[in-house]
Amino acid sequence: MPPRQFDGKRVRAVRRGKDLNQGELAAAVGVTAPAVAKWESGQDFPKGEKLPAIAAALGEPLDDLFPHDGPADLQLLRCDAGLSVAQAAAVLGTSRVPVANAESGRRRLGDDYVPTLAAAYGVTVEALLEAQDCSFGLRPGTSGDERASAPRTVGEKINYLLEHGYVGQEAPSDEEIARVVNDHAGEPVVAVEDIAALRAGLTTEASEVVRAGLAEALQVDVSLFQDDAEVDPAAREFLEAVRFLGSIQRGQILGLAARGNGGGLSAEMMAKINDLVGELKHKLPEVQDGD
Repeated sequence: MPPRQFDGKRVRAVRRGKDLNQGELAAAVGVTAPAVAKWESGQDFPKGEKLPAIAAALGEPLDDLFPHDGPADLQLLRCDAGLSVAQAAAVLGTSRVPVANAESGRRRLGDDYVPTLAAAYGVTVEALLEAQDCSFGLRPGTSGDERASAPRTVGEKINYLLEHGYVGQEAPSDEEIARVVNDHAGEPVVAVEDIAALRAGLTTEASEVVRAGLAEALQVDVSLFQDDAEVDPAAREFLEAVRFLGSIQRGQILGLAARGNGGGLSAEMMAKINDLVGELKHKLPEVQDGD
């Protein structure tokens, strides 16, 4: 699906109203007539970067023909500029990886890429940075303090996962983490003191072998421990929800008893908790019988 809403029936109606056949629209957009036929019948969707050309060929404003919800993210800016990921990467003189990583919320663009890409997309640097925040699950206008609170360094990520990922069970100690890292590497590559130094922020350096071992120890994808990669927004939401439920179980949330009586949680609070549990069921992995 393109980042904007696409309605093939509406495209067909507008095309016919302009007295264009599918072949003429296809030629203007740079595709084949059968491709246009599939778009209009709902069998397929055009790539997002094709939408500006389609709107221009039909003489319609892009936002009117293909509306979108919410603020723009990096993918929307690129597509609205009519560029593919490969073309945007070519503008930067690099591979597709930096563009794809930024759009998927895995790793931010390097500072030297930002002004070049903003110019290619026809937006200001500030607009590009706001779109990048959206790609990373942050609200437009997010303060510097809020942005900085997202775990970025290897040590911050370790601390975040230890704090939020072990509700109802004991988190591994620095010694246990070091042991798993060394077992994964097949040789001693890190000491307990090294893990403690990372967590305390005394060092931010870690070899690829150590990063892979940390991912094994904390049961996350190794890409999380790459420089500038952030905890996925959906994962952060899930971990925060689990922590919330765990704190309820331990009686750590203030005001659990309804005000004015000792009857426990209010109906409203119970409803919210039930809704949250329902959402988590869809995010939890399948549990096999006997586990």
